[in-house]
Amino acid sequence: MNIILETTIKCPNCGEEEMVMMPTDKCIRRFVCNNCNIVLEPKNKDCCVFCSYADNKSPVKQEDKECDDTLKID
Repeated sequence: MNIILETTIKCPNCGEEEMVMMPTDKCIRRFVCNNCNIVLEPKNKDCCVFCSYADNKSPVKQEDKECDDTLKID
């Protein structure tokens, strides 16, 4: 299985889209929009901002793994 590392994250506040590289060893719990400076946090039970706001799930989820507390960072 090929893991996609590059994704576009879209701010729900202003609609700004930003291409970013996702880390393979951690889940990102906060992301600051470069346009409006709002802090994005995961929705509902998502493990990270990529699973909530990006066009690709996090590498951890792409591998069908759980994002445990050891992988989460701010």
